[in-house]
Amino acid sequence: MANELETINIGIFGHIDHGKTTLLQKLTGKWTDTHSEELKRGITIKLGYADTVIYKDKEYNISKKGTPLRHVSFIDAPGHEMLMATTLSGAALIDAALLVVAANEGIKPQTREHLMALQSKRVKNIIVVQNKIDLVEIKQARENYKELKKFLGEKYKDAPIIPVSAQQEVNIQEIWKAISELPIQKQDINKDPIFLIARSFDTNKPGTTPDKLSGAVLGGSLKQGKLKVGDVIEIKPGKQIKKQNETKYIPIVSKIRSLFNGSNKVPFLTPGGSMSIETELDMTLGKSDALAGNLASLPDILPYPRDSIKLLYTLFPEVFGISGHTKVDKPKKGETLMLSINTSITGGSISETSDKEISVSLKVPAIYFKGDNVGIARSINGHWRLIGYGEAV
Repeated sequence: MANELETINIGIFGHIDHGKTTLLQKLTGKWTDTHSEELKRGITIKLGYADTVIYKDKEYNISKKGTPLRHVSFIDAPGHEMLMATTLSGAALIDAALLVVAANEGIKPQTREHLMALQSKRVKNIIVVQNKIDLVEIKQARENYKELKKFLGEKYKDAPIIPVSAQQEVNIQEIWKAISELPIQKQDINKDPIFLIARSFDTNKPGTTPDKLSGAVLGGSLKQGKLKVGDVIEIKPGKQIKKQNETKYIPIVSKIRSLFNGSNKVPFLTPGGSMSIETELDMTLGKSDALAGNLASLPDILPYPRDSIKLLYTLFPEVFGISGHTKVDKPKKGETLMLSINTSITGGSISETSDKEISVSLKVPAIYFKGDNVGIARSINGHWRLIGYGEAV
């Protein structure tokens, strides 16, 4: 069913403990936090995934009642300030976003930083979820609503704000409705395929016999083009090789064994949704997100990894994610920055700078195309803070 419907990628963003993961469970019937450390600490550390189909009967639902409207693939981004790099990776994969703000706590530093992350990754469509309305009086809920309208500014002035209690399942159907009405940008499936790898893992359970072992799995999203079972793919930058104090990256070539769009096994992939590719690679190559940040395509399509990048940059007026107001100073030659390029995160030193452009020498080579959007972060008081974004030139 899901592969017959149009699919939209929705990211869930917001401050820690504002109810993102609980909301996602109510929206899909599934929990995304599957790692033991996440369950123990009660926060999202890695990108979480869940998908569902929205139906319309008398009202919107996920209970398979009525007409199927849209397949929705959700990405749960971490809200903790120390995990901004992962959040930026999540923002690179989505078509639209839910920004969750608890009515009893209001707009927090990480709420502001997440909104800037969405802006830096050119996410145009957002839905604001005013969560935990069951914990506040009507007067406070209205004041919080006014603050949210002001907070969204001119760029997101038309974004709907939906009052919700995820815990009490109040107004969940209004979110389904809003998601069903979001526009989806049509992607060209005739272009060369580009698959953004956000996760990689080994799905084999202990004790699996050799004849039943699955290959390494790549999780992410297809930016453009089409991939099908049986295709040979090339992964770049690829495997890291250290030899005589020198680090090199060797492209990895494999064949697609199976494909999934969300939880549905499919014969081919086209853009739209969170996807996974089972390869014929040794499962150890994909363990612990070892291939996250790579790109995959057909052989000889992707450019060689580059160890520098030139950006036409835009700075935010102030640093978000911290209390108070700190002005963003212009980049300086020799300064170290953290860059989010597609789903890769790499540090680098500024080699040249001007009022509009910076050139950065990268510590880890990256693959990018002209016009790609790049998040720019600076180390402030020991933490990486988003200060702006750039376009690869």
